[in-house]
Amino acid sequence: MLVTIMAIVIAIGILLGYLYHKSLPVADNDLNSRLLDNQGGIIATFSASGRSYEPVQLKQISPLLVQATLAVEDRKFYEHIGFDLKGMVRAILVNLKEMDRAQGASTLTQQLARNLYLSHAKTWTRKIKEAMYTAQLEMKYSKDEILQMYLNGIYYGHGAYGIEAASQMYFGKSASELDLAESAMLAGIPKGPTYYSPYNHLDHAKKRQKIVLSTMVETGNITQQDADRAAAEELHFKPQGEHQSSMSAPFFRDYVKNLLISQLGISEEQLDHGGLNIYTTLDLHAQAAAEEAVTQGMSPQSDLEAALVSIDPRTGYVKAMVGGKNYKTNQFNHVLAKTRQPGSSFKPIMYLTALSSRTMTGLTTFNSEPTLFHYDNNRKTYQPSNFGGKYLGEINMQEAIAASDNIYAVNTLLKVGAGNVITMANKLGIVSPLQPVPSLALGTSPISPFEMASAFAVVSNGGKRMPPVAVLKITDAAGEVLYQAPESSGDQVVDPAAAYVLTHLMESVFQSGGTGSRVSTLIKRPVAGKTGTTDTDAWMVGYTPELATAVWVGYDKGRKILTLDGHRAAPIFAQFTEKALENTPPKIFPIPDGVITAYVDQETGKLATDDCPDKRLEVFVAGTEPTEYCAIHGGRQNSPEGNDNSGKRSWWSSFKRWLTK
Repeated sequence: MLVTIMAIVIAIGILLGYLYHKSLPVADNDLNSRLLDNQGGIIATFSASGRSYEPVQLKQISPLLVQATLAVEDRKFYEHIGFDLKGMVRAILVNLKEMDRAQGASTLTQQLARNLYLSHAKTWTRKIKEAMYTAQLEMKYSKDEILQMYLNGIYYGHGAYGIEAASQMYFGKSASELDLAESAMLAGIPKGPTYYSPYNHLDHAKKRQKIVLSTMVETGNITQQDADRAAAEELHFKPQGEHQSSMSAPFFRDYVKNLLISQLGISEEQLDHGGLNIYTTLDLHAQAAAEEAVTQGMSPQSDLEAALVSIDPRTGYVKAMVGGKNYKTNQFNHVLAKTRQPGSSFKPIMYLTALSSRTMTGLTTFNSEPTLFHYDNNRKTYQPSNFGGKYLGEINMQEAIAASDNIYAVNTLLKVGAGNVITMANKLGIVSPLQPVPSLALGTSPISPFEMASAFAVVSNGGKRMPPVAVLKITDAAGEVLYQAPESSGDQVVDPAAAYVLTHLMESVFQSGGTGSRVSTLIKRPVAGKTGTTDTDAWMVGYTPELATAVWVGYDKGRKILTLDGHRAAPIFAQFTEKALENTPPKIFPIPDGVITAYVDQETGKLATDDCPDKRLEVFVAGTEPTEYCAIHGGRQNSPEGNDNSGKRSWWSSFKRWLTK
């Protein structure tokens, strides 16, 4: 007998020694990689389950919640070595009597082992592994560490993992602020997150709360008077669905994850368990402004979707990304969708082609009237129309941009050539296939919002293209650099003068009579842009010197949008731009060399004289400005203000240059 006992003791000792030195499996929340914003703050973590962990220290959790959890789940937690044999026997007896029980058969350590490493299948293999992992947890971690891991990982229903997420979701407060009634309510949920959810079954949740309070009285944590007061307390739950996921920028997170795996050579295993730090370009202030603008600009009851992406033209850094109005219900990132027609928001790319080729200026006119266009060597015809059947007669490019005139746009495309427009689009970073047909002028070829923002960023940056960047650096758990984004000085793909002239023309979109004028009062800084509307899509793509932003609104299934829906994109753009740049002083667009300014008579399109009654300061690519003076109004040819047709800068040009230095 003694030999047998000694053999058993030795065997147990050997087993414990083996378990002590054997490493535990990698838990889902162990060494999760972290996504960091441009200030080094944590945006989110990566895990195989898709959970976003926001762990807190044990000292950051209300002691009442800790006491409630231990009372109802594991009263002997600080006394046992991971297994509570008496508790197991007691649970079996309670089950036999078919009564509701305050305690389960499993200790917190056993539950933690199961939650971290195992499934919930009721098999002998799983039970044996659970026992081994439980012993290892008890040997390798202190009781407080085990309790902290448990409270940070337990499921509280409705997607909330961990006590901090649960506290924020149900009560809108930190776990450290929970009172007795709230603590007892939350401590009772993990036993049945659906059945005991106060959102689903408040009556069940209240009964469970009272059981928790009773166990706390039994363990001496509180008095019966405390329990009665807590049970009678009216709890104020946050409205279900109001709580947003603690994971910031979820669409950006998914976008970066795809970049890491498909382009940067990072495996999913590394993401889930490699402890990587992924430094990104995301600006959390701009991201919050984007999410707020989309939320306020969209109806939660409607199926209408939205997307917003914003890029810093000077660096190519992606600053904000909202791929849809509700990530929980729809994870499709509309920012990357290449199936949406940009409509008239594509027209600036065509006008940039015309200005760069120097075949047209802002004063070039076409007749806005019903027109049947012939193309393909007169073998085909195309007859566009203007919105509302409104035709403006003889108009110039600035007027056409402001009013979004379709007849002028098609005339421009046929003049400069569809092939040249496609070449320009490719230079700006648009990779979606474009069809060389007259309707291209009206944005009938689908392009993603990401491509549109990137293209407009080039124009904002004086024709210099900075490749879009989202990931700056990746380090491993030891701090070793695995990836560093290559530095780029950019490529000058467009004449800076042509880019500036287009910007000047596009500023008129937000002026009186422009398609963006209804939001002009919301924007307190120089801005250029273009609206776009099709039967199924609404766009606002625009930029300041600091941000180029594309906003899209539409339905997933190509359903036609209403007139009201078509007006949602511009306010979202305006609200986002102002909020994102609220701490940035307004700045005018810098004027590059090669730009000529001149006062022009609006009636004749020629250089204005002193006596011209309607003259306006216009900008031109040097060499394309008018050279003749207006002859119908008389007066001296050299106006006091000075025309810049000689190549000398006007006072306005010089003043604007001084402001931008």
